[in-house]
Amino acid sequence: QLQLVESGGGLVQPGGSLRLSCAASGSISTFNSMSMGWYRQTPGTQRELVASITPYGITRYADSIKGRFSISRDNARKTVALQMNNLKPEDTAVYFCNTHPPSNAWAQGTQVTVSS
Repeated sequence: QLQLVESGGGLVQPGGSLRLSCAASGSISTFNSMSMGWYRQTPGTQRELVASITPYGITRYADSIKGRFSISRDNARKTVALQMNNLKPEDTAVYFCNTHPPSNAWAQGTQVTVSS
C-alpha cells in the first residue's frame, strides 16, 4: 500500500496560482500501476475528486476546475502534482492525494485558502 504526503498549500489571492505536490512511498511498481487523484474537502461536505490521472497519463477533471487545474505525475519519482491557476475563493479546501479509486489511507492533506 502506498503512503502519501501532500505539500504546497497556502494562502493565495483570487486569480493566483499554487502547485501542490504528493510524494508516495512504497513500491514503484505499485505506484506505476495505479491511477492517482487529487481530492478536496471543505468543512461539512464530502470529499470530492477534482482530478485524476492514469498510469499512462490520461487525465480527467471535475467541471468546477476544468481549464484551471492540471494534474501530472512523475512515475520515476513517485510523485503527483496539481497545478492550480486562476484560483477562486470557492477552491478553498483541504486537498488530499490518494489513489483513484481512493484507498482508506488518507494523509493529512494540505490547506489551500483563496482570499483577498
